[in-house]
Amino acid sequence: MSGCITLGPDFTKPKAPIATSWQTEDSSLSEETRKQAEWWKLFNDPVLNTLIQKAYRQNLPLQVAGLRIIEARAQLGIAVGGFFPQTQQAQGSFNQQILSKNRPFGEAPDSNFRVGEIGIDAAWELDFWGRFRRGIEAAEANLASSEADYDNALVSLTAEVARVYVILRTAEERIALARDNIILQEESLRIAKVRFDNGATSELDFQQATYNLANTRALVPIQLRSIRQAKNSMSILLGMPPTDLTEILGDARPIPKAPDVISTGIPANLLRRRPDIRQAEFSAASQSALIGVAKTDLFPRLSLTGSIGLQTSDFAASNFSDLIDTDSMFVTAGPSVRWNILNYGRIWNNVRVQDALFQQSLVNYRNTVLTAYQEVEDARVAFVQSKEESNLRNVGAKAAGRSVEISNIQYREGTVSFQRVVDSERVLVTQQDLWATTRGDIALNLIAMYKAMGGGWEIRDGQAFISDENRNEMEERTYWSNLLAHPRELSWWEKLYNLTRFTAPWLQLW
Repeated sequence: MSGCITLGPDFTKPKAPIATSWQTEDSSLSEETRKQAEWWKLFNDPVLNTLIQKAYRQNLPLQVAGLRIIEARAQLGIAVGGFFPQTQQAQGSFNQQILSKNRPFGEAPDSNFRVGEIGIDAAWELDFWGRFRRGIEAAEANLASSEADYDNALVSLTAEVARVYVILRTAEERIALARDNIILQEESLRIAKVRFDNGATSELDFQQATYNLANTRALVPIQLRSIRQAKNSMSILLGMPPTDLTEILGDARPIPKAPDVISTGIPANLLRRRPDIRQAEFSAASQSALIGVAKTDLFPRLSLTGSIGLQTSDFAASNFSDLIDTDSMFVTAGPSVRWNILNYGRIWNNVRVQDALFQQSLVNYRNTVLTAYQEVEDARVAFVQSKEESNLRNVGAKAAGRSVEISNIQYREGTVSFQRVVDSERVLVTQQDLWATTRGDIALNLIAMYKAMGGGWEIRDGQAFISDENRNEMEERTYWSNLLAHPRELSWWEKLYNLTRFTAPWLQLW
């Protein structure tokens, strides 16, 4: 019993294919490694900074992720507690007993008596095969997985706030452009009406100007709808019902502009930065330990049991001293063995189930890594190409604006028909709207890139996983010891476990 036996595989970090370089290259993308804790500040937009800070403090799904960490801490405490004597209970009883006079072997001298008893029972299943140690390993990995899940939720939250904000500002820009074109087309309609009223042109010019203006005006309610929906989404991200966010958002602002150079780091950094990759690794570690837990059922369980107490058969309040007399003491102690020798089919199949689940987690880890590389590559190529598209749209929008100026001059001079004016104004609306959209796409693709690289979760360093409001509510209901603290100190039983684990293994009967 002095040897250390731990059944099941010892977990090692899974291997996954690692890219050596990014496929999309551009002068604006640098592989220099820089801290990406607050990547949204690259947009230099104070309103966006404020929104993300508010969402970090108030977002409800993020609070749920934080509470899962508290749950995992408590589960770890349960697992560590199982490593020590599992049953310790104090008990006391008082019984008035009347025995049957017709019972076997005749009547007792005294068939009516009182029995009083107080004592303590204890049972300790020894961790001979590593059942409880593997359970602690699984709980520790599950706690680390829940923390990685929190980080992943924080990455998604910061990216979603920034994404909705860019959509909002893009819609505002598109409305502004549409209203400028409405003013332009209203002037064209006025000219067409004057010329029609004076008999200089037919009604066709007037009707063409009318429907051209109506189509442009129709763009405004479309963008107003987008703005309202974006504000509704932002309200939910901030943990509040849909409301007026004018006080936070202020007046219309330009679409956030990406910096000239973006630091993306090298591909190998993804394995350290992406919380979902870490979560997949910890999930595999937890499942690996459960294989060992299942294998311990194949072998006998050795327990030490015992009880000590006081007992008397003539107990009454008047002679309580008889109960606490040394002659009333009883002691029982000894080992016990339990072995499920007729259940090997069930036990082995449970081991196989846990092993199959572990293999699934390994494959899922590799797939998570591959998916991460794909998301980064997709965002990189989208970012680069959206910048190129924006440059071309800008050229097209400027050319369309100049075309409107020329067509209006020629129409007034009578050298072209009004159809040329209508066509050029319609093209101008389209080109300017597309240019605004592609400028928004640049910001959106940059946001997607930083999300794919796992940026943003570092802002929780040194911060509590749960809000003060949640902590206060929980402490009013339940005694939580130090489980709600951050960073959390180990409890006394966790410290004792580490002590016996690393410095005195003989205490566990290893």
